Parts: sequence; C-alpha cells; structure tokens
Amino acid sequence: MGRLAQTEGLTDIQREIVSTVRDFVDKEIIPVATDLEHRDEYPTQIVEGLKELGIFGLMIPEEYGGLGESLLTYALCVEEIARGWMSVSGIINTHFIVAYMLKQHGTDEQKEYFLPRMAAGEVRGAFSMSEPGLGSDVSAITTKGVRDGDEYVLTGQKMWLTNGGTSSLVAVLCRTDEGHPDGTAPHRSMTTFLVEKEPGFGEVKPGLTIPGKIDKMGYKGVDTTELILDGLRVPANRVLGGATGRGFYQMMDGVEVGRVNVAARGCGVAQRAFELGVSYAQQRHTFGKPIAQHQAIQFKLAEMATKVEAAHALMVGAARKKDSGQRNDLEAGMAKYLASEYCKEVVEDAFRIHGGYGFSKEYEIERLYREAPMLLIGEGTAEIQKMIVGRRLLEEYKIQG
Repeated sequence: MGRLAQTEGLTDIQREIVSTVRDFVDKEIIPVATDLEHRDEYPTQIVEGLKELGIFGLMIPEEYGGLGESLLTYALCVEEIARGWMSVSGIINTHFIVAYMLKQHGTDEQKEYFLPRMAAGEVRGAFSMSEPGLGSDVSAITTKGVRDGDEYVLTGQKMWLTNGGTSSLVAVLCRTDEGHPDGTAPHRSMTTFLVEKEPGFGEVKPGLTIPGKIDKMGYKGVDTTELILDGLRVPANRVLGGATGRGFYQMMDGVEVGRVNVAARGCGVAQRAFELGVSYAQQRHTFGKPIAQHQAIQFKLAEMATKVEAAHALMVGAARKKDSGQRNDLEAGMAKYLASEYCKEVVEDAFRIHGGYGFSKEYEIERLYREAPMLLIGEGTAEIQKMIVGRRLLEEYKIQG
C-alpha cells in the first residue's frame, strides 16, 4: 500500500476491515476484472466472495445480522473495490442505498423482514428514481401508484436501474396523489414502494418487466436496465415507512449517502490510474532513460498524486460528517463533484503516460478510460452537484438585514 490516500484516526477494526478488502481486491478482482469487463460478464464469483466477507451487511445494524459499521468504513471499502473494478462497487452501492433507506425509514416489520436477508446477501437491492425523459428532474416523475383496497397498482416506466436484473428487491419512487389536495408540491406527492421480484429478465412477475441489459460504453459486467410497470400490484404494507408522500425525502436521504459512495469510487479509480501511470513511467524508456526521469512526466505524476490526495480527503470528511449525525449534503456534493472530475483527469493523464499502448485493450488503463465518465453523471451530474452546493452556500452565508 502506497503513501497516498491514507486515513488517519481509524480504529483497529476499521483498519482490519479495509485491509481485508484490499487483499481481496488484489487477489480476486484485479487479475480478472479486465477480462470480465471486455466480455460484459457479471462477476458472480467476486460477488460470492464479497458475501462471505460480509460486505453486503457492512452498514446494516448488528441486530439484523450486519456488521453495524459506519459510512466511513463503508466508503473506504468502496474505494478499495473501485480500485479493482468500479462495476463491482456499483453492485454493492445500490444494495447499500436500499438497506440504508430501510434502516432509516422502514417500519419495524419491513426491517425485520428484509434486513437480515440483505445482510447475508440473499436479498439484493436496487433503487429506481429516474425515468426515460427526466434526466435530473426527479420531481417530474410520472410513474403512478394508485390505491386499490389493500394494494397499490403501479404503472409507468423507469430507467437506469443498476442491478435491475440481478436484484430481488427494488425501491421504486412513484407519484401517489391520494389524500393530497390539488396544488400540493410535486415532491410531497411521492412514495417509495418496496417491490419484490425474481432475478432475471423479461416479465419477472405479473405487471413487471425488465427488458434486458442496456449496452454501455463502460461500467460493464453490472446490469443496467429499464423497468416497466404495467398494473403491478404491491401490498400497502410495502410502502416504505408505512405512509405515502415521504418518498422524495427518503430517496434524497439515500442518494446523499450514495454521493459519498460515488466520491469513494472516483477516489478508487483515480488511485488505480495513478498506480498504473507511475509504474509504467518507470518501465518505459525513451531517449535512453525511463520516461519517469523526464520532467514533463514528473509534473504529470505530481498533479495526479495531488488530485488523488485532495479527493480522498474531501470524501473522508463528507463520510465523517454524516456519521456524526449532521447534514452532509454540502460536503457530499463537493466530494462527489471533485472526486469525479479529478478521477477523469487522473485517468486521462495515466492514459497519456501510456502513449499508444493506452489505446490497446491489453492495458488496464483502456478500461479505466471508459469507466471514469460514468462518475460524472451517476447520482446526479456535476452540474447538479454544483447547484446543490451553491444553494447550500447561499443558505449558510445569507447576509442579514
């Protein structure tokens, strides 16, 4: 383990967990990641190994069979996993967001029913806000949930579900207007439904279809899908928290911790790109010496390392703020924005250091070059982060009088 991206003040248990995950990444993920990614193959064995390590229950309370760890511990594990292969961290992140939403907002019955099986990795989670025509405008969703006796009938189309095929539990945000007078703010008429389904593609249960995997430039291996609801019946006791109208707040709470996760992913991918760049620069010779001895390359390495350090520090700060019980939307937005932007820049510099070989599929940097752009748009685009950060700054620094 190199000098960069160290985290001060960790407990012995935290250090042990992160070290165990790093060893797993070095032995079980890095050697096979590029091959699996080129084949767009789901990493079944890797996921089984992470189940055995208890990663799927990392933040689930001990009373439900999890490890009861902090957001910081989780983020540091995600950083290590993304360093190996970013797609694997995506498989865990959506699961983690649903488990977090259940822990924070679920009824006692919902927690007892889902969390122990989620901790064991038997039930795997996905969450669904976006729709084909929405982009970042979550408040404009049109997917509806209409009450019918002891059930709700869900109809609409969702987009960009990570784990859409492999998951068995999807938290779906829908519009529910019952009990709300006309003129209610759009975000107050939204509800999160806990939809159980069989893993797979096609019509996985009556009224619920997962058409198939979306073919992507990068972020392969993990399945990204649509979700089509056509009269899907969901019991009323599967409204998250037991009451309608709270879905927007619940989802935003989940996305807030998800943004720390995406920042951690950016940190992990940037670290790996730096490792590849600094290693290649010492092996490749031009003009009679390793290119690492050329000042132009040393400048690049200095800039890359500084960005790795800065992104890691901001990500750790955002995680610690949430763990302390404080609101962290400002810090999470900053961390996600900076880490994703710096990740793209560090990956591109490592790509440039590789010269023509960076363009070859034989070299790992080619995969990282296709993966980094996803971080610029996942969990809210860079522009959305800046909007959130800007609004919060104006709240914090409002002039008096």
